[in-house]
Amino acid sequence: MPTREQALIQAIFAPLTAGFEGAVHLRDDAASFTPAPGMDLVVTTDSLVADVHFLRNDDPALIAKKALRVNLSDLAAKGSVARAYLLAIALSPSEDEAWLKRFARGLEEDQERFGCALIGGDTVAKPGPLSLTITAFGEVPAGRIVRRGGGRAGDMLFVSGTIGDGALGLRAAQGKFQGQAADDLKQRYWLPQPRVELAPVLLAHAHAAMDISDGLIGDLGMLCEASGLSAEIVAEKVPLSAGARSLVAGDPSLLETCLTGGDDYEILCAIPPERAPAFAQEAAAACIPVTAIGQMVEGSNPPLCRDAAGRPMTFARSSYSHIP
Repeated sequence: MPTREQALIQAIFAPLTAGFEGAVHLRDDAASFTPAPGMDLVVTTDSLVADVHFLRNDDPALIAKKALRVNLSDLAAKGSVARAYLLAIALSPSEDEAWLKRFARGLEEDQERFGCALIGGDTVAKPGPLSLTITAFGEVPAGRIVRRGGGRAGDMLFVSGTIGDGALGLRAAQGKFQGQAADDLKQRYWLPQPRVELAPVLLAHAHAAMDISDGLIGDLGMLCEASGLSAEIVAEKVPLSAGARSLVAGDPSLLETCLTGGDDYEILCAIPPERAPAFAQEAAAACIPVTAIGQMVEGSNPPLCRDAAGRPMTFARSSYSHIP
């Protein structure tokens, strides 16, 4: 006779494996699948913890979607297309069956939108806050994954979308901002938009790419380090949403939050100058806005960000860090 845990898995999570034969309806110890001919497997994983990456009272469907989407963002930055994912969820005493059903509904909606399936994982309970880990699998043409370390001096640096909405959205969700701008930013914090449509454009044009999760300045530093280069960007060129611009206009110190706060899940990429027009054109055709913010340069110094007057900017920290 199945335990309550097994019954919940079959009732709530097993339907999410529909159509993926190798998941065997979550009735085995492991799943299996084979990449399509001529494709490499790409694997990424991210963990989210209540009151760190989301607020414990957030809508369970939005928590589920954010957990999946932050992984899809990583896959997209590598030029890959998502196929499947594993979910490990450590439940606190606060999550009941109704919560789990709402959570699973969020996953189901995003699976349909992004074309991937649950194929396994683990479910446990613990006394501490809710935490969950998703490991996502994607496919990319063999030998063509877009790494962080392929940047070259002279490459133009582009970002997708707008920067800073996630960090400001967290503050809005915590009640620190009010009004229409705050409401718009909260949606960006709750529901990041993985730029999956940009994956083939990156494959065609990018020397290097990564998703922006911990803050533009810090993540740019990681791309530079991997590429053995430095970079110069202009803060004024970094695209901000209307909501972010209105808050920064009222409190210029919030620009640092935008540049270093993280939770953007946009894509940072290095594009050779001769390919920049085609890259921008193809991104626009995919309905993904991209903006040039600077370039990669020779050297090993940390990347330099200049203000509107051309002066180097300094920051209290370059990005969010999970380990103080």
